[in-house]
Amino acid sequence: MAQHLLGKVALVTGGAGGMGSHICKTFAEQGAKVVVCDTGFDVEGRAGMDPSKVQAVVDQITAAGGEAIPLAGDIADMDTAERAVAVAIETYGDLDILVCAHGILRERMIFNMSEEEWDGLVRVHLKGCFAPTKFAAIHWRANRDKGNRRIIYFTSSAGVRGEAGQPNYSAAHAGKIGLSLSNAEALERYGATSNCISPSASTRMTDRERGVDQSAPAPSLDAAGSQMDPANVAPVAVFLASDASAELSGRVVGSMGGRITIWREPEWEQTLWHTEPYWDIDTLFETIPHTFELQGLGPPPPQYP
Repeated sequence: MAQHLLGKVALVTGGAGGMGSHICKTFAEQGAKVVVCDTGFDVEGRAGMDPSKVQAVVDQITAAGGEAIPLAGDIADMDTAERAVAVAIETYGDLDILVCAHGILRERMIFNMSEEEWDGLVRVHLKGCFAPTKFAAIHWRANRDKGNRRIIYFTSSAGVRGEAGQPNYSAAHAGKIGLSLSNAEALERYGATSNCISPSASTRMTDRERGVDQSAPAPSLDAAGSQMDPANVAPVAVFLASDASAELSGRVVGSMGGRITIWREPEWEQTLWHTEPYWDIDTLFETIPHTFELQGLGPPPPQYP
């Protein structure tokens, strides 16, 4: 089998989680040197730091003949993010790929959500992408001649379509898409692309979804070998991390089992023109319902990749 990431250096956040650990191990199999970064927190991000979970992934990689080092820390902390990028450069001489696969859940309806549940989740998800990207971009800007740098964030259909019980999660994931689009424009001149993966796989986080029987065994325990196996997301990440994806940037790529999709960004559907300097309010009330056919412009039904 070809090694599509041979000689690359990757920093993977959330590297001890279900999906992140598969990405770390697959990247190493594909020839990359990997910095495995995680906290070892529980799915709500409230348990204490557990470096042993990070070390366990590194041990599996090295036992299989790959190269990896652990870094236990909160990637949304600016000092930790700067250290993570520095460790990759100091240990392996460079950083080519940043994958942000970390995440937590703190689910409530908007009218029940506390400030801490909002702030804590948005910090982990969104600042946790900004912080390492900032320091990776500083390095790439200073070494712009090399090119083929890659940023990969993990977003969600909740960030594209919204999810009723996840206002913080939906907002943070929509923010990742916006950040990725900004990266794609700002960092193109330095040879970097930026994309998001919207996965559908069975992990500790999806075990918490509405409709899942919490008294039964977690569905993720039986995911191996099925369409919902998180291991099947890793090949998509390999492609986006490789030199072959140079023409793909600023996009959301859906991955579910045997299906890969490209999401369409929001776009104009209809336009109402006016030639005068100011809109007349009564005219708007008359023309908008007929022009835009408002009855059919409600929220679209959820569509998962």
